[in-house]
Amino acid sequence: MRLPTRLLPRKINSNKNDFGHIFILAGSRPYSGAAVLCAAGAMRSGAGLVTLGIPEGLNTALIKIKPKEVMTLPLPETTSGSLSTRAYSKIKDFSRKIDILVIGPGLSRESSAQSLARKIIRNIARPMVIDADGLNALAGRLQYLKDGMVITPHPGEMARLLEASIAKVQRERKTITVNFSRRYKVTLVLKGHNTLVGDKKGNLYVNQTGNPGMATAGSGDVLTGMIAAFLAQGLDSFNAAKLAVYVHGLAGDLAAREKTQISLIASDIIDKIPEAIKKCS
Repeated sequence: MRLPTRLLPRKINSNKNDFGHIFILAGSRPYSGAAVLCAAGAMRSGAGLVTLGIPEGLNTALIKIKPKEVMTLPLPETTSGSLSTRAYSKIKDFSRKIDILVIGPGLSRESSAQSLARKIIRNIARPMVIDADGLNALAGRLQYLKDGMVITPHPGEMARLLEASIAKVQRERKTITVNFSRRYKVTLVLKGHNTLVGDKKGNLYVNQTGNPGMATAGSGDVLTGMIAAFLAQGLDSFNAAKLAVYVHGLAGDLAAREKTQISLIASDIIDKIPEAIKKCS
């Protein structure tokens, strides 16, 4: 796959605002790394600006481990270290300044964080990429999905959304992807071997990059950041998701050659994004 002409070459007088501001609502006390991996994936994939909206108690720790280029917005938290529903007004105000909203990586399944996710999905009018616990918040509430959203479930999350078994999801991957995308007018990225991307028009992309070593903690968080970055740079949701899935898998293949599939971790995928993009150029 080649990079779309929209992405290359960049104009000589470009500035960071030309490549989008991504706001990532992520992280909780047990899952702070998910936020960092998502942000790093977005930055390495060309986003102009990335802000992490995180529980305020994580801010000091994350400042030490996040990419230096990533900004943070500390937000009200619960006693257990998840985002609180009290964060909504601050999130709504900040969302007026951004281009793409990501919600879910490491958010937790605590009731307050789940309620906050649903309120954001229902009421904030920004292009969104919804992953992980953002998807769990939608179980039984698929009416909250809106035209143009990108959702990135693994088979277990897809099974929860459909109230079906994982076996059924795996058995009918292509049919489910096409039908769900059409019905809810979203771009669906159904992760796994030969990740699928479907859109509201019935288009279906079957990815051929990637390897079993990528079945590791944080790999999906990196992909979510990459999708957001390509959206922020002006690609439509289907093409942004296709490109991100391909480059993510290619970066994983490059990393596996060096690290082996057994030793591959999500950070290795991030490190190989530049080389993967170069190969697509």
